[in-house]
Amino acid sequence: MHSVQFTAETSSNGVLERDFTVGGIPGVLWSPASGADRAPLVLMGHGGGTHKKAPAMTGRAHLLVTGCGFHVACIDAPGHGDRPRTAHDEQEIAVMQRAMAAGEPVGPIVVRYNAHLAERAVPEWQATLDALQELPEIGTEGPVGYFGLNMGTAIGVPLTAIEPRITAAVFGLFWPEPLAETAKQITIPIQFALQWDDEHIPRQSGLALFDAFASKDKTLHANAGRHKELPRFEADSAVRFFARHLGRAVTSPA
Repeated sequence: MHSVQFTAETSSNGVLERDFTVGGIPGVLWSPASGADRAPLVLMGHGGGTHKKAPAMTGRAHLLVTGCGFHVACIDAPGHGDRPRTAHDEQEIAVMQRAMAAGEPVGPIVVRYNAHLAERAVPEWQATLDALQELPEIGTEGPVGYFGLNMGTAIGVPLTAIEPRITAAVFGLFWPEPLAETAKQITIPIQFALQWDDEHIPRQSGLALFDAFASKDKTLHANAGRHKELPRFEADSAVRFFARHLGRAVTSPA
């Protein structure tokens, strides 16, 4: 098993940020700067075309750390961030860019490519979780959550379906193909975000994916707006969701 190798460390506003690698996969771990007390861990999956330290990732991580005292980890997906692209990555990205330039639907391309990325990323996430749980401030006994929208959902749904250590998850903003069948295997508490006027994902498609989860405890958050107009208060809602289901009180105005 690979161990966590920390490569850099900074601290600001009560949050300790540590860059790491696990078996060559680059990631970042955010933790409370006040000490190394054991606390739940939230895994975060970033969106397509971004990376582990994208502003949305950093912002959500800070809310989870300062609001609940959680540890939060994110790794670069294959072909993203500090990871090189394969020839297949380059080909699929070029196809997406041509479709967007021509005003053609990109959904089928995104779904296909993200399914390919998930096949590569799920075992990487499992190896990362193994390594993170070896850290004394995390351990193997604490609960684990998953938070990922867009491509983070495409990777997170198959990960959550096979990973019993994940006990609560926030998903959203993705098509049901090919995730619906996998979602039927998931019974943990789920919060799901949907944009009512999404120009890429038809409303009925988003509802179909939400409906597919077998969870008895699942909540749909539908907001007016286009694909990239998810309200920022949904990040605050995710903090409260994880506080309820991972067993920590919210200590900030989140």
